Amino acid sequence: MSNHDEELESVDAFMEWVEARHPGEAEYHQAVRGVACHVLDMARDDADLREQRVLQRLTEPDRTLSFRVVWEDDQGRIEINRGYRVQHSNAIGPYKGGLRFDPSVTPAVLKFLAFEQLFKNSLTGLNLGAGKGGADFDPRGRSSREVMRFCHAFMTELHRHIGQLTDVPAGDIGVGSREIGFLFGQYKRLENQFAGAITGKAVGAGGSRMRQEATGYGAVYFLCSMLAEAGEELDGRRVAISGAGNVALHAAIKAQELGAVVTTLSNRAGYILKPDGFGANDIERIRADYPADRDLEAVGDSVGAEWVEGKKPWETECQIAIPSATQNELDEDDARHLADGGCSIVIEGANMPLTSAAESVLDEARVQIAPGKAANAGGVAVSGFEMSQNRLGQTWSAERLDEDLRETMKAIYEKAQEHGKIEGRIDLRRGADRAGFERVAKAVLSFGAM
Repeated sequence: MSNHDEELESVDAFMEWVEARHPGEAEYHQAVRGVACHVLDMARDDADLREQRVLQRLTEPDRTLSFRVVWEDDQGRIEINRGYRVQHSNAIGPYKGGLRFDPSVTPAVLKFLAFEQLFKNSLTGLNLGAGKGGADFDPRGRSSREVMRFCHAFMTELHRHIGQLTDVPAGDIGVGSREIGFLFGQYKRLENQFAGAITGKAVGAGGSRMRQEATGYGAVYFLCSMLAEAGEELDGRRVAISGAGNVALHAAIKAQELGAVVTTLSNRAGYILKPDGFGANDIERIRADYPADRDLEAVGDSVGAEWVEGKKPWETECQIAIPSATQNELDEDDARHLADGGCSIVIEGANMPLTSAAESVLDEARVQIAPGKAANAGGVAVSGFEMSQNRLGQTWSAERLDEDLRETMKAIYEKAQEHGKIEGRIDLRRGADRAGFERVAKAVLSFGAM
């Protein structure tokens, strides 16, 4: 047996090889192990995939860019941040993935996000490669002019590496419509062209309708496909949601529209709770007021919600949980609370929001898990639709886009279900990884050794 064959002998052997190449990157190791558990046999048993070391190649980003971002705050002081872009794979299309502005941003976090993005983008069926980027800049507490100056400085470094056929970033944590506008404005200035090199733009500036709603709505559409398969509906189900950003709020709006009883939203400091469910206009009011004033407790109080300090919403009773905040937010104890509280489905609105221990607890309790790379793919799907509109010079209707989003999420569910059959049951995590890997692997093989 060659050394290369030994890499694929077991998941532990494969991870030993990965960890030696990417030391100290815990989040990346967690993401790769999760996929390897589901696709290692495909990579090992297919002679071409094994000989061409396709799985090994897909764990190595095409390139990781790192750059200094120098800008001036409102007091005239020079600030220095670090910016990054991980261009993971363009095997099936231009690099595509969000930009995150948050102090937690590190190369290891972005590598795990880009790796997950690879399989997510593959599942959409669109021609989208995978990338992720951002900076350790915190927009919270900064004036709009400071955010603008930072975005302009960031794009001054990034612009030479992106383009509508090369790499198309979007928003993520800390990068909303305001930041996208500043970034795209600087891109236009530097490149002297109006091209679809970034998505999430305002509709009047080349953006797409439904982009803000897409990730949250898509997660709920995926949930509806799961329920429909079992002959069930969302109407009347108790739903706990974490986060209070774009994904969480739009998931709450759509779930509520379809009859669910949405009981929680959260931030880093705690969560707001309405045991009987938020009212018809409550979520819209929260969306209008937060995060503008950054005080979820006060916003919750304005709609009659209880504030629970320093805790997470998973201690509440629910039938469906939608973690939509950040990676590894739901730990082993949280998983036990969910299982004991009657939760039967977890929809990952965020990327890798469950720790490995939490997954084990939920598996043991027979709680279904819809992985983020499938359930939250609606955002990148509509970003792909925005890219198409930009190339055609068109703006599609919200009705068309919503229907396309519904069909895309249904198709993703069907792929995950089809590939997730194992021992008389369906594992959607396994199915999503295998379906995503199969498409990318075929593309990599077709290019030869490169």
